[in-house]
Amino acid sequence: MITPQVGIAIVAPGGYTSDPTTVERAIARLEAQGCLVHNYYDHKAIHQRFGGTDEGRLAQLHAAVADPDVQLIISLRGAYGMTRLLPAIDFEAIAASGKIVVGFSDVTALQMGLMAKTGALSYAGPMIAGDFGAREVERFTIDDFWRCLAGPTHTIRETATGNPALALHGTVWGGNLAMLVSLLGTPYFPRIEGGILYVEDINEHPYRVERMLLQLQQAGVLDRQRAVILGDISGYRLSPQDNGYDVGAMLAYLRATLPVPVLTGLSFGHIQRRVTIPFGAQGHLESNAQGFTLTLSDYPTVRRG
Repeated sequence: MITPQVGIAIVAPGGYTSDPTTVERAIARLEAQGCLVHNYYDHKAIHQRFGGTDEGRLAQLHAAVADPDVQLIISLRGAYGMTRLLPAIDFEAIAASGKIVVGFSDVTALQMGLMAKTGALSYAGPMIAGDFGAREVERFTIDDFWRCLAGPTHTIRETATGNPALALHGTVWGGNLAMLVSLLGTPYFPRIEGGILYVEDINEHPYRVERMLLQLQQAGVLDRQRAVILGDISGYRLSPQDNGYDVGAMLAYLRATLPVPVLTGLSFGHIQRRVTIPFGAQGHLESNAQGFTLTLSDYPTVRRG
């Protein structure tokens, strides 16, 4: 499934890894699979909670974009930091390079800005520290990424109950819900008509997830979508004050309130077993009582050498 001699750049536009051996493991594994790895992350240059100063992290990204031997730019990890860089990022250069930016979580901000500014696509996919460099690799996550990268289409099949029966087509986009909402009203929020919006989040109580989705509705974003698919929502704590309000109650309210069908069961988010989703691809979504299938097409791929 691996594309031989694919050039991969490692950058840290957000946070750093507390364990630099994750980078070493990732490089060794990628090289063992025939990849050429260019590491722009310097663990000695970390600054506060970031993988470098703002200027240093921006320089990493732009150096990877300019590197003629690189086809994929894979983020070290998410955390926080991309939002600081948005005004200075050369989105036109990224788009013109044809390189595929890969990541999720905080990287959602870069993917949103790239689509809004240029229309270029990217990949919501695995990252270096938590995936390629993990002590125990989740094979499904890595294999699904390579299958997606090989193209020309990619199919996600999920088992889930309680979803509405439907069949529709649209532009597939989304990512971390908090990052999406943080960009509302900025030039980095793309206007996507007829979209299939996927979202995930961690450490956000169900009421906050509900509130953010309501904000997207009240801002007019969901009126332009054809469906919303929820990925993993976890890491929160319920309390006695919730009085029975939980994810199930949230979901019931959203389905009764939002102007689009809401599906659950997408294996995407801050979990080890995760699908890769080309941000901006065309998607055909079919759902029934047993699950759903999302078939993606018209996205950038890397062919075998």
